[in-house]
Amino acid sequence: MPILRALILICLPLFSTAAPWPPAPSPWPRDAQLEARIETLLAGMTLAQKVGQITQPEINSITPDEVRRYAIGSVLNGGGGWPGGNKHARAGDWLKLARQLDEAALAGSGIPLIWGLDAMHGHSNVFGATLFPHNIGLGAAGDAQLVRDIGRATARAVRATGIAWTFAPTVAVVQDPRWGRTYESYGQNPQLVARLGAALTEGLQQGLGRGEGVVATAKHFIGDGGTRFGQDQGLTVATRDQLFRTHAPGYYSSLQVGALTVMASFNSWAEPGGTPLKLHGHTELLTQRLKREMGFDGLVVSDWDGIGQVTGCRPDACAQALNAGTDMVMVPHQWKAFIANTLAQVEKGEVPLARIDDAVRRILRVKLRAGLFDHPPSRDATAGDEAQLVDRALARRAAAASQVLLKNDGALLPLPRTSRLLVVGKSADSLQNQTGGWTLTWQGTENKNSDFPHGQTLLAALREQAGEVQHRADAASLADVDWSRVDAVIAVIGETPYAEGVGDIPATGTLRHSQRHPEDLALLDALSKHGKPVATVFIAGRPVWANDLLNRSQAFVAAWLPGSEGGGMADVLLADGARFQGRLSFPWPAQVCPKKGQRPVFAVGHGLHSGQASPPRKLDERVPTGGCEKAVELRVFEGVPQAPFGLSFFHEGAFEAMSQMDPHAVLRLPSQGEARLEVRVTDLRTQHDARRVRWLAPASVTAWAPLASPLSHYVDAALTVDVQVFAQPQGPVWLGMGCGDDCRAQVDIAPWLAKLLPGETRTLRLPLSCLVQRGLQADKVQVAFWLEADAPAELAFARVRVQAGAAKHVEALRC
Repeated sequence: MPILRALILICLPLFSTAAPWPPAPSPWPRDAQLEARIETLLAGMTLAQKVGQITQPEINSITPDEVRRYAIGSVLNGGGGWPGGNKHARAGDWLKLARQLDEAALAGSGIPLIWGLDAMHGHSNVFGATLFPHNIGLGAAGDAQLVRDIGRATARAVRATGIAWTFAPTVAVVQDPRWGRTYESYGQNPQLVARLGAALTEGLQQGLGRGEGVVATAKHFIGDGGTRFGQDQGLTVATRDQLFRTHAPGYYSSLQVGALTVMASFNSWAEPGGTPLKLHGHTELLTQRLKREMGFDGLVVSDWDGIGQVTGCRPDACAQALNAGTDMVMVPHQWKAFIANTLAQVEKGEVPLARIDDAVRRILRVKLRAGLFDHPPSRDATAGDEAQLVDRALARRAAAASQVLLKNDGALLPLPRTSRLLVVGKSADSLQNQTGGWTLTWQGTENKNSDFPHGQTLLAALREQAGEVQHRADAASLADVDWSRVDAVIAVIGETPYAEGVGDIPATGTLRHSQRHPEDLALLDALSKHGKPVATVFIAGRPVWANDLLNRSQAFVAAWLPGSEGGGMADVLLADGARFQGRLSFPWPAQVCPKKGQRPVFAVGHGLHSGQASPPRKLDERVPTGGCEKAVELRVFEGVPQAPFGLSFFHEGAFEAMSQMDPHAVLRLPSQGEARLEVRVTDLRTQHDARRVRWLAPASVTAWAPLASPLSHYVDAALTVDVQVFAQPQGPVWLGMGCGDDCRAQVDIAPWLAKLLPGETRTLRLPLSCLVQRGLQADKVQVAFWLEADAPAELAFARVRVQAGAAKHVEALRC
């Protein structure tokens, strides 16, 4: 590490942030010849071409011909966005589209296009690609050279599909593991995050500009890991000094090794007692701190429709975000409207032409430094080569290195390779659970083992490496086990996949794993009756409260989300293989409600060696009743229904329960014959967060639960729903709740919907008191969301919640 960079990282905590932030010197020179070329290119561009350069649509919302006509500078594919909507698209299919887009861009403006995506843990969108451990596992491994190697392997895979840009590394420093993106962080220590973030950047960008490497992105600037209660896209309350000391180090280290792009964050930031402001519109942080003081001369890209969260903005129009320092705008679907609106804003002087020119300069600088003019990845000699997607040996090594042995009574692990094993649990034979979110699909759900042609489950690896292996999935299937042929049990349990938003544990929830996954505790309880030693392999995206599971396990391994190579886990579980070397990069909680200053069960840095016995210890399994925070909200729908609620659609004689939906599919009800209701996935505030419903005849949408939810303790509560209208209703639209066949209350919201402008997203707040007046029994609610239309209408809904205090909002409906 160069001396200057090392000194800055060491001295970061010593700076007073009342003064300017110190510079983050980049290894990229400000080459006079390159800058002159930028000015020549800029001088030859029309305003329309400049606005095209700052616009980034999603690949399934634009055609190559539209790239040409609108002089588009960049595209992206979101999680679950594949060429032609084909999940199993091969490297050659990705490359074909990349070449079409490249040719279209050159024909339109003469400037190469840059395609960005979330290659989060390998080339994770692409069928057949190797999946490495998520960052939380790499933080446990703590090996910068390993992370650097993964960066290089990922870059090779990304370039093989004709793509030059990945939105990685994430350098968030997570403060509350209730955040559903905890696994995207390397750890709780800012210096660890800085060291490994820099290593991944170096690996990704090695050889960049010379026909190798891909552009890296330090994200999400800034404070995304510090939101209150760990709520995604929430509020980070911190002094400037705290923001700097805790959340800035990963940006310093990444920029100092040459990261060319930074992604703005969804979260807001406020000093204690201050006014929250969304980062996408934050001039001080994006321009004053990042660009001027730190000296960043690359481009700032917005997140998915992130500009729409800035006060007074929409996803297709936000002068504030551009003026604050956003250079490239990720506007996946409404990009044509964004272009038209931005042109109008420049002509009116709302966005200075100088700001547009500055943004385009930065974009051109990134493209030139990345070698896109002379070495486009779609023309590489290895472009389209499927072999570039696969590095199983590296993934296996990384998976082994990331395993943390938390408990090992009697030195149970490693087990002799001659052991007769019973392997149990929902994750033993599940590559979906093993790889987690941001894998092929956005949430990492709806995947099967067959979707990973080069992957291996832990069960398959143990069958390959161990003596005799029996397998059962759950507690109910243990009846026919031949226990006389079992020396030890390996229970593979934990979380199931999730990604941003959907993976959050609500502020009122707890870290107790068995509360969300009681099947795991039931399995260990059933195993305890048979007297065999149990080694639990816990696959999860965060540390959780698991005292009950630890007490029922002789050995306990935090496996994190190890990726597609189960052989790496088997290597450390069995003797004469790799040795346990992982160390916790987050504390393992002793309390179900995370609070600063708590003593954990296992501290940061804990991790036993192979064969090292842990001292006997009985953990306290008592948990407080209720949740962690006061009852502030009950989440009903956040992109998908939130447990215990399920989503259903019904019309006379036809019923469809559909909690998960293919983002490219359309649900039609009835499924046979004439459709009366059509439902599809859409975006309102973030990717795939909404359902767009078209009524052709009377029909209903409901979020229901098998047991009643008491709502009376949510003080001054309202049912809140984000809504966008596509076709004004031709009759009443009823919004309400239900508590059984004899208890339903609803309000006609059609008059409120009539006030919405086309494309406008607004939050509707219906006070529970209105529904109680109409007969709702607030403590017996089973249907927390009931949306019904009697005549043709089309609207989208997202973020359905019961929120305390929302009834007092100035815009709340009146009874």
